[in-house]
Amino acid sequence: MARLSVIQLHSLPDVTRNLQRIRYWLTQLSPAEQHIVLLPECCLYFGGKDREQFTLAKASQSLLLNYLAELAGEFNITLVAGSIPILTEKGDKFYNTSCVFSSQGRLLASYQKIHLFDVQVEDNEKNYCESKYTQAGNNIVVVDTIIAKIGLTVCYDLRFPELYRTLSQQGADIITVPSAFTKVTGKAHWLPLLQARAIENQVYIMAAGQEGEHQNGRETWGHSVIISPWGEVLACQAQGEGIASAIFDTNKIATARASIPVQSHNKFNIEFKGE
Repeated sequence: MARLSVIQLHSLPDVTRNLQRIRYWLTQLSPAEQHIVLLPECCLYFGGKDREQFTLAKASQSLLLNYLAELAGEFNITLVAGSIPILTEKGDKFYNTSCVFSSQGRLLASYQKIHLFDVQVEDNEKNYCESKYTQAGNNIVVVDTIIAKIGLTVCYDLRFPELYRTLSQQGADIITVPSAFTKVTGKAHWLPLLQARAIENQVYIMAAGQEGEHQNGRETWGHSVIISPWGEVLACQAQGEGIASAIFDTNKIATARASIPVQSHNKFNIEFKGE
């Protein structure tokens, strides 16, 4: 039996402290089960200035990867490590990167966030410009793990259904959505978008978020959830740090796809060309 778990965090601009909190929540998992665990966007460093993520990538990206690999191996889990900053080839920006580690602590795959959050929101922050220090990715990633095929996305990607359709067409059983959704947009759109992506593509959705008011004044929505291929909310951690879990049942995927065979009925072909 396999279990899906999403960990909700209130991360600080403090890698050591955030690792301690992740470790604490991982101790709550049952060692008798196989686990896929998802962490939020910016799981190891959040709540500071945007440039600090770039500085962190230049100074410590290999350490961040090692820390996360060690956690996956220590707790014997498939770990989808939200996102961390990884320098671009030119070294002038970083990729907002979601990394997947095996239960042996091996890096299986990484995904660089494609859609960057350059928007205006009526909250404390007002203007978001993720592209100032972040480079958009160009690759769609589905990783084959010992439990399931996992399609990778990050936060703002949620608003682009073509990406999710492509991940489903490439065989994803689960699509992960590590996020730091704003409180304003999260309250309005978070759950409806997640349920739509699950229903449209007949996959499990795992969405882990940052939560609360952070040191830089930014407010994030939380409400980390696991959603079935039929659109049911199977588990939710609404507020505060915590963990939400649900059983992964491949029969639910098969039943949804047999009941409404959207894959075979679909008349559209989607081609991703990147930038």
